[in-house]
Amino acid sequence: MSEAGAPAGALLVLVDPVARRLDGESVRIAKDVLCAGAAAKVCLPESPEEFERALARRGHRRPVVVGDDRALVRAVSLLHRSRELAASVVSLIPVGPAGALVVARSLGVPTGAVAAARAVLGGVAQRHDLLVDDSDGVVLGGLRIPPLGSPPATPKAVGTPTVWSACRSLARTLVRPPVAGHGAATAYRLRVEADGVLLADVDQPVHDVSVAARDGLVEVVVRGGFSGPPRLARVRSVTVTGPDFRYRADHTISGPVRRRTWTLRAGAWGLTVPR
Repeated sequence: MSEAGAPAGALLVLVDPVARRLDGESVRIAKDVLCAGAAAKVCLPESPEEFERALARRGHRRPVVVGDDRALVRAVSLLHRSRELAASVVSLIPVGPAGALVVARSLGVPTGAVAAARAVLGGVAQRHDLLVDDSDGVVLGGLRIPPLGSPPATPKAVGTPTVWSACRSLARTLVRPPVAGHGAATAYRLRVEADGVLLADVDQPVHDVSVAARDGLVEVVVRGGFSGPPRLARVRSVTVTGPDFRYRADHTISGPVRRRTWTLRAGAWGLTVPR
């Protein structure tokens, strides 16, 4: 039977290589439960390219990602860029250290392999908002432009992930950036516009910017050397402009960039959660 002619309820189970190396037992349990309850095709991609090809060839099978937050972001990003996200529902079996499953927990996905697999089989699709930037990147959780005193970005690993690279990624996730002081040496000079309204300009020191999708709007918080409390806005889009800056989104450090706009896509993607 062709992939396009897969039976109703058929699944494409994409097992992230890092998940296989870090917790093979949870992966085995998840596969057993899914294969016992549905027509499931299991794929073991060894690279992002293999992951992309398998997802593109899924036909009518529902994608099930076995892995951490990064694997989920990879799947959602690929579906978004192929313009298939609105018509797709993604499922997740979280496998990985707790620090790499922050987004999964916030979205209501069970962290146990058996409970998560049962939610895949008998759960419901819940729609979630999405932040999309002007380079077609996506953000599921939130993003932050940390102080200049934060640790520098670590270059991305090339090739198949290893246990060591996964542990380094976890370490970067768990290490919180140091709290910046209020001197100019720790501040960016950024222009922050929320739906065209100016929250900060380059003549004001900005120590921290956080952006997240909340209840159908983009929540923006700007902290800086200006007088008064942090500046807060709930809008549809936010644009940050200024000298080269980096930002952390869904465990990944991006940049440096000089301009980035994030726009809300309400209810843009679906995720299976327990009933």
